[in-house]
Amino acid sequence: MTTVTTRTVEYPADGLTMVGHLALPAGTGPRPAVLIGPEGTGLNDFQRRRADALAELGYVALAFDIHGGHWYTDPEQMLARCLPLLADPARLREIGHAALDVLRAEARTDPARIAAIGYGTGGAVVLELARDGVDLRAVGTINALMTGRPGEAANIRCPVWAGVGSEDPIQPAAQREAFTAEMQAAGVDWRLVVYGGAEHAFHHPPVDQVTVPGVAHHPLHARRAWRDIVALLDECLPVA
Repeated sequence: MTTVTTRTVEYPADGLTMVGHLALPAGTGPRPAVLIGPEGTGLNDFQRRRADALAELGYVALAFDIHGGHWYTDPEQMLARCLPLLADPARLREIGHAALDVLRAEARTDPARIAAIGYGTGGAVVLELARDGVDLRAVGTINALMTGRPGEAANIRCPVWAGVGSEDPIQPAAQREAFTAEMQAAGVDWRLVVYGGAEHAFHHPPVDQVTVPGVAHHPLHARRAWRDIVALLDECLPVA
């Protein structure tokens, strides 16, 4: 296992002081870099470990914040924060660009080699960065099949990979079809993996919060989805 260095980074976005988690791989030279957007609940240790795992593979990784250092355990409070965000692409882009600026400013980051992955609300953020024409090598999302404003998918400049559970009531078949139609019409290099039997947030282990119908961990598909994301990065943003 390679030596990983981590630190907390604070930066402004959406009127808040965001508290991100930066993980650096061993060595001293510039490396490819990955933005990591968290679920709607916010940034916690599980998402921070995603950044650490990517740093072990040789990437500079920034797990960015979306709630100003807050992590929600109450679903209603989370929705009160996230639904207005998801309805406002400009706010999502502001959050994403602020995190991207932090990642680009890191001396170990190769600014010409950056990818972005995200989950739920964090996935919507990285998709909006892509729709805004940001030069990314790849975008990977899980549970983030949000369509954008008409025509803006044509600005996407990289492959897009998306994963979703077949039994996800928050991302049903109609939403999957709308998302893939948007990608196809824009000529995007896109892929969608539907994980059979999985519900919403299947990738995230159980946490101490109120049970929400349609949200359940699926350990097997969680491992498969992580392998699929690592494979996307290996294809589009190799560390070698």
